[in-house]
Amino acid sequence: MLITGIGIQCVQQITGIDATMSYSPKIFKEAGIQDETKLLAATVSVGFTKTIFILVAIILIDRVGRKPLLYVSMIGGTICLFGLAFALFVMGDGQAGIGFAILLVCGYVAFFSVGVCPVCWVLTSEIYPLWFRAQATALGAVGNGVCSGLIAMSFLSVSRAITVAGTFFIFYLISALSVAFVYKFVPETKGKSLEQIELLFQKRNGKWQRGEVELGDVEHPVQNE
Repeated sequence: MLITGIGIQCVQQITGIDATMSYSPKIFKEAGIQDETKLLAATVSVGFTKTIFILVAIILIDRVGRKPLLYVSMIGGTICLFGLAFALFVMGDGQAGIGFAILLVCGYVAFFSVGVCPVCWVLTSEIYPLWFRAQATALGAVGNGVCSGLIAMSFLSVSRAITVAGTFFIFYLISALSVAFVYKFVPETKGKSLEQIELLFQKRNGKWQRGEVELGDVEHPVQNE
């Protein structure tokens, strides 16, 4: 449970979302935008995109499910991060590079906002048993904050050392590995009771393993004891 809960909180940050949001003006300058008005408009478009797609996530999270949203979010974000690294490295500061940079930054923020952003908090409120929920959620929040701070503080130094394009290539690699983490460690919790979710993490043969359970397994938990 802790691997899943703390891991998904860290994954939310280590793919570079806070660096992207905080330093989007620098990213757009790197792409070739020099006019301050255009730079402001591009930066505002990033914040607007995030707001809109978080609202979309509110509608989808109980209809589609947590894990499908995570897959869409992380795979889409991975593609956008690779595309952004490629655009900044190959296209330089031409008009095509500027257009692709704006599109890919907004695309990455959109994919993040529709999945990873809300789902990680929903999951951490669902997967822990009541007796451990407060402590585990706090640990996850600490992991989230630490990763956010490290990424935000190191972005400028790393981008100076290996260029902004190189930095986003690293984010792309981390995001690709995060998809594997979701596949391996994150269960689907849509439509499951707290008892069912707790049974998704069962101790078998001395190891915590993930397993699917049916509603009938926990309809009468007191009678089964």
